[in-house]
Parts: sequence; C-alpha cells; structure tokens
Amino acid sequence: MTAKVEAEAEKDAQLFEKFMCYCKSSGAELQKAIDDAEEKIPQLEADIKGVGAEASQLMEDLNSHKAGREEAKAAMAKATAIREKEAAAFAKENAEEKANLEALGKAIVSVEKGMSGGFLQTNTAAVLRRLVLSENLGNADRDTMTSFLTGGDGDGYAPASGEIVGIMKQMKDTMEKDMGDTIEQEATAKKEYDELMVAKQKEIDSLTKAIEEKMKRQGEVGVELVNIKEDLDDTTELLAENKKMKAELDKTCETKTKEYEAEEKTRQEELVALADVIKMLNDDEALDLFKKTLPSASFLQLQVTAKDLQREALEALNTVRSKSGHRRDSTLSFISLMLRGRKVNFDKVVKMIDDMVVLLGKEQVDDDKKKAYCEDEFDKTDDKKKELSRTISDLEKVLEEDKEAVSTLNEEIKALEEGITKLDREVAGATMQRKEEHEVFTATLASNQAAMKLIEMAKNRLNKFYNPTLAKFIQTSDTSSDRKQESSGVIAMMDSLKGDLAAEIQELEFNEKDAQEDYEAMVTDAAEKRAADSKTLEEKTSVKAGIEDEIVKNSNAKAGVEAELMATKQYEADLHADCDFLIQNYDTRKEARANEIDALKKAKAVLSGADYSLVQTSSRRVILQHHL
Repeated sequence: MTAKVEAEAEKDAQLFEKFMCYCKSSGAELQKAIDDAEEKIPQLEADIKGVGAEASQLMEDLNSHKAGREEAKAAMAKATAIREKEAAAFAKENAEEKANLEALGKAIVSVEKGMSGGFLQTNTAAVLRRLVLSENLGNADRDTMTSFLTGGDGDGYAPASGEIVGIMKQMKDTMEKDMGDTIEQEATAKKEYDELMVAKQKEIDSLTKAIEEKMKRQGEVGVELVNIKEDLDDTTELLAENKKMKAELDKTCETKTKEYEAEEKTRQEELVALADVIKMLNDDEALDLFKKTLPSASFLQLQVTAKDLQREALEALNTVRSKSGHRRDSTLSFISLMLRGRKVNFDKVVKMIDDMVVLLGKEQVDDDKKKAYCEDEFDKTDDKKKELSRTISDLEKVLEEDKEAVSTLNEEIKALEEGITKLDREVAGATMQRKEEHEVFTATLASNQAAMKLIEMAKNRLNKFYNPTLAKFIQTSDTSSDRKQESSGVIAMMDSLKGDLAAEIQELEFNEKDAQEDYEAMVTDAAEKRAADSKTLEEKTSVKAGIEDEIVKNSNAKAGVEAELMATKQYEADLHADCDFLIQNYDTRKEARANEIDALKKAKAVLSGADYSLVQTSSRRVILQHHL
C-alpha cells in the first residue's frame, strides 16, 4: 500500500506540475494580451480624435475651396458679360466711326476736285450733314458747313471751298483722334479682361486641384476612421474576454492548487499511518505476541460462531480496502464498522453490500461514459483548432493579396491622376499658345490690311497729281513726261508691295486655318482621352474601395476567428483539467473497482452462508480447515 500511495503521489505531482506549467504559460499570454490592449486602447482613442479633427478640417477646407471656386466662376461670368457688352458697343461705334471717316474722306476729295454740286446729291452728303450737327464745331464753322451742305448759290461757295475743306479736314483729324482713343481703350479693356480671365482660371484650376486632393484625402480619412473605430471595438471586446478568461484561469489554477495540497496532505498522513503500522507490526514484542496467538498452520476443530463470520467478512472487506488504493468509501467503512459491532444485523449488511455493488457498477458506467466523452471532445477540439488555424492562415493570405492589390491600384490611380493633370496642363498650354498665335495673326493681318490701305491711299494721291482722271483707280499712267514715268515706277512698286502683302495675308489665313484645325483636333483627342482616363480612374477607385471594404471585413473575421481559437484553447485546458486524471487512471480505477466488487461479493457470500439461528445462540460447531 505504501508503494502504491507513493506511485500515485508521483503521478499526481507530474500532472500537477504540467497543469501549473499550463497555468503560468497561458496566464502570461493572457496578461500580455491584456497589457497590450490596455496600452493600445488610449492610443486608438487619441487616433480617433486626431483623425476626426482632420476630417472636420478637411470638410471646412472643401467648403471654403468650393465657395472660392464658385466666386471665381461668377466673377469670370460677370466679367465676360461686361466684356461682351463693351465689345459689342465698341464694334458698333467703331463701324459708325469708320463709315463717318470714309464719308468725310470722300467729301474732302469731292470738294477739292470741285465736284461739290454732284456730291451734295449723294448719300455721303447726308452722312456729312449728320456729322456737322453732331460734331463739336464752332458756330461759324457749323453755319458755313450747313450753308454748303444745303446747296446755296454756287458762286458763294467757290471762294469758300478752301475753308470748307479745312473744316472737314479738321473734323476728320478730330474723328481719327477720337477713333484712335476708342481703339486704344478697347485694346486696354480687352487686355485687362484677358489678364483677369487668366488669373481667375489659374485660381479655379488651383482650387479644383485642391478640392480633388482634399476629397481624395477625405475618403482616405473616412476609411481610416472606420478602421480605427472597429479596431477599438475589437480591442475593447477582446480585452474584456481576456480579463474574463484570466480571472477564470486564475480561479481554476488556485482551486486546483488547493485540491492538490489537500490531497497531498492527506496522502502524507496516510503514509505516516502506514509507516506507523509497519513499525508496530515489525516490533519484536509484536512478533512474540503473534507467535503466541497465531501458532503454525494445522488442522483444528473450531466452533464457527457469528464472530468468526464477522472476522471472515471483515478480512474480505479489508482486501477490498487494500486494493482500492486511495479510495476511502464511507459506505465501505460503515459496513466494516457494523461488522465490528457486538450486535450485527446481517440482512442490513448484505443489503448495504448489494447497494455498494450497484453503486460501484454505476460509477464504472459513469467513468466509461466520461472517458468516451473526454476522448471525443479532445478529438473535436483538436479538429476545431486545426480548422480555425487554417481559416486564420487563409484569411492572412487573402488579406496579404488584397493589400498588394490595393497598393497596385494606388499606383495605377496615382499614374492616372498625374496623367489627367498633365493632360489638362498640356491643353491649357496649347489653348494659351493658340490664343497668342491668333492674336499675332489678327495683329499681323490688321497691319497688312492697314499697309495695303495706306499704299492704296498713296497711289490715289500720286494719281491725283499725275493722272487726275485715274485718281479713283489703282492703275499706272503711260505718259511721255519724265515725272509721270517716274511716278509710274513708284506706283508699280506699290502694286508689287500690295501683291506681296496679299500673298502674305493669304499665307497667314491658310496657316491660321491649319493651326486652328490642329488645335481643335488636339482638344477633341485630349477630351476623349481625359474622359476614358477619368472613367478608368473611377472604376479603379470603386474597385479599390471594394477591396478596402473586404480588407476591413476579413480583418474583423480574422479577429473573430482568433478570439474563437483562444476560447477553444481555454476550453481544451478546462477539458484537460477535468479529464486528464480520469483518462490516466482509468485502467487503475477500473481494476480497483472490479476488485472491490469481487471482494464485496465474497463478503456477501460469507455472510449469506451463515445459519442465523445458530449465530444467535452461538451453539453450532463446524470442523473447518483453516490455515493460520
């Protein structure tokens, strides 16, 4: 019995040491997880505040940028409306001034040629009458011109023709000066308008770029905020679960420690008792006593009484107790106590033995069921752990692939955005260049046309002197006069210059047309490319958002599976604490229980074979062979 108790003590010590090792390792892991979560939660809360503040600032900046852009567009629209109105007024006024100057020029030529009579009947004369009334002339000049234009006595105007021509030339000079001022004002207004448009367009482009960047960042901040909040919720929930598991683990380990210490104390007491018994039985006085009271084996005539039956039944029960190891069933002890009593009711003892046999059988059935249950649960738990580990591994692979996809999409989106920005800059540069080229064309064309007109006026002036009859036409005169021949050469040179100017104007118009067509084609191609790139950008952004949602979902799923795996490991630990002793000692317990049942049945057989009437009178004598 001592050897068996010591073996059981060694086994229990090994089991207890393994269990305490599990308590320390699992407790350390849980404590580390708790410490990490408690450190992480304040950081996540601070991150939420910071990201929330950034989101609010981004919203304010977006509203400010959008309002500024709308103001710039409104200012451009207003300036454009005013410019169009001013341009229309200028065009109308300029046309009228040109018509007036042309009429005045014709009037001067007619009066200088002495053709005033026919001139007064023309529409040009009517225009001149209107000018006389509208121009700021002195009273005397206005009366002179009015008298001339109303067609008074012809003799009265010849001497005054020089005065009339002078008045008209004065009017022409004044009108040309006013016209020049008007053109200069128009050019200044147009230049200021163009500068305003360029500045506002730059402002709009800058604000648009800022809005796009802020909107992009706003989306990123929104996703980041959702992820941080979900991370905070998961961390808080995991912290609570870990604390709960830690408390349960501490409680279980403490309970197990107390149970082990109590059992170890009992076992030590048992070993001390066994040692005392051995010492007592091996004492010299005890051996002498046994020699006197227990002589060597021989055939004796013994009287079988109730005391003999009690002793044999007790020996059978003691066999049960010695084979049962550490088991100390109270019912068995009670049966032994009854058999040691002076007055014994064997019916009750037999019934108690029957009940004890039934109880032991039931205990064995319970052990069988629990062993099968434990083994089945261990298999299920192990399968579940493997399945959860595989799920975590699969989710990690999916997350890694999704993150790589998001990284690739970010690069592609960045390239598309940079391409669109570059394309817009190129279109803006081409537009600016086209405007500048068109302005150069317009200015050059106007200069060439003015030069042609000036050459024409010079030719007319030469013809007026050398060929009065041809003054209205741009032709050379064939005369024998040396001076007329010289004028013919000059006029021919002027015609050559006009031809060169006409050819240059034609070339300018041709180049302007080609440049405009190339520009329009470029703008069309750029618009198509921008639309295609924008559509691709939108699709990739949508795909990226979907993948990011999947990342969030898979991250949450992974955290949930990890928590479930932790709970499964805790369940497995609890299962070990509940089942390890039974599984490791199952065969020993089963054998001990079978020995108990066998011994109990032998005791019952001894008691059942008694003659109760003889036992009560103590008068029956039987010859037995008994080996002492």
